[in-house]
Amino acid sequence: MTIANPASKNIIIRPGTVEDVETIHAAILRLGAHIGAPEEITSTAEDLRTYGFGEKPAFSTLIAEVGGEFAGLCLHFPIFSTWMGRPGVYVQDLYVEDRFRGRKIGERLLRRAAAQCRKDGGAYLRLSVDTDNETAKAFYERLGIAWSSYEQVQKIVGDAFFAFADAPDDEDPR
Repeated sequence: MTIANPASKNIIIRPGTVEDVETIHAAILRLGAHIGAPEEITSTAEDLRTYGFGEKPAFSTLIAEVGGEFAGLCLHFPIFSTWMGRPGVYVQDLYVEDRFRGRKIGERLLRRAAAQCRKDGGAYLRLSVDTDNETAKAFYERLGIAWSSYEQVQKIVGDAFFAFADAPDDEDPR
């Protein structure tokens, strides 16, 4: 006999739309504040509108709602592993409103992103976790999303990125 979980009642997971841009951006701002790095968020709602819902979308979103109210967000995009020879999905942002935590909304958002990836031939999910976010690390470990001991995320951003990208290629000195 299966007993319905009342904690999951009225939860809807749906694709984000351009009409959700302000809500998506607000959730990302709250995520930045939650991890103690609000100053790191420099995106605008217009950036999300342009790059997520424009001519060539760079990402997709899943929105969780409880009783019609925003409860969470999963922002993700396709990636590819040359080692596995298969596509995957990269989860850039996973956020659940505090008042809706404990209802498996984050898990459901991740499972939906993974299911969409698998439908498209994908074989893996990848994400990064803020180094100080022990709660998130434990959550991912409980789901079987393990820390990769042989990889480290590297990045170059802002003016350093622009200088690097705009520097001329050195020609072969031969």
